[in-house]
Amino acid sequence: MSSTNEKILVPIGFTNQSILALQQAVIVAKHTNSDLVLLSVVEMPSALQKLFSDYEEKQKEFKLKVRDNLNDLVSEYCGGVNDVECMVVAGKIYDKITETAEMIDASLIIMGTDGTPKDMKKKFIGSNANKVVRSASCPVITLKGKEIKNQCDLIALPLDLNKETREKVTHAIKFARLFNSAVRVFSVSFDNNDDTVKNKLKRNLSQVNEFIQTKGVECSMEYVEISSSKSFSGSIVEYTQSIGADFLMIMTKEEDNLELNFLGSNARKVINKSDIPVMSIRPIPKKDTSSFMV
Repeated sequence: MSSTNEKILVPIGFTNQSILALQQAVIVAKHTNSDLVLLSVVEMPSALQKLFSDYEEKQKEFKLKVRDNLNDLVSEYCGGVNDVECMVVAGKIYDKITETAEMIDASLIIMGTDGTPKDMKKKFIGSNANKVVRSASCPVITLKGKEIKNQCDLIALPLDLNKETREKVTHAIKFARLFNSAVRVFSVSFDNNDDTVKNKLKRNLSQVNEFIQTKGVECSMEYVEISSSKSFSGSIVEYTQSIGADFLMIMTKEEDNLELNFLGSNARKVINKSDIPVMSIRPIPKKDTSSFMV
């Protein structure tokens, strides 16, 4: 690609969910003036397949058919996007997605996930989506729901006491400016949490709310206290539904100190339960990101 615009990577598996992800990516690309890169990964042949002398030729033919299918999707869905490139590579799906994102310096990955397969109870959001979310250096938007968002009026931003929260706030501000969105910052806390933790959450909410407003973005806040018998991840999703949020932004890094970062430890469950797009951000380690005041 000769364009210098930011690039959004869209893994395509030709499932209904990946087509929805493509449609969502087109909307985001138009708002952000980004280019799209559509990626299909052809899994490597098995040892048995390699025994056949014509396997390389058949794989080559298959890649060409996949590329033709990608080009058809571009024609059908990608009108109005600055630039679109199609890539077909062979390898492990999640490895190639993260490798390609690094190679093209993607600013964002948008991919579909079908949630927890009924016959695979240990998988929360599908193994490939889960691994991409946990390993990609750029933010990842996952779509489990069956509807795309043509406009983002409200971004839900749950906060814990993670010292890297500012990085998530920065992404929220950027996204809100591009979509002319409002932001709702909120914290969910169990009623049996220590008062020290509760007070820290409330102070953090107030500080973040004020910081976002100083950046010219409409912002409101709410502290939500729930019974210790309720699901934390479920309560996050229920709250985003109750306020009519269009996007949910979370951090995915898990800390040893769960008293401070109880959201990160529930990230996969939140993604799996949410029917609105979830942007997962894997923070870049910084020496000090605790202060919001500039």
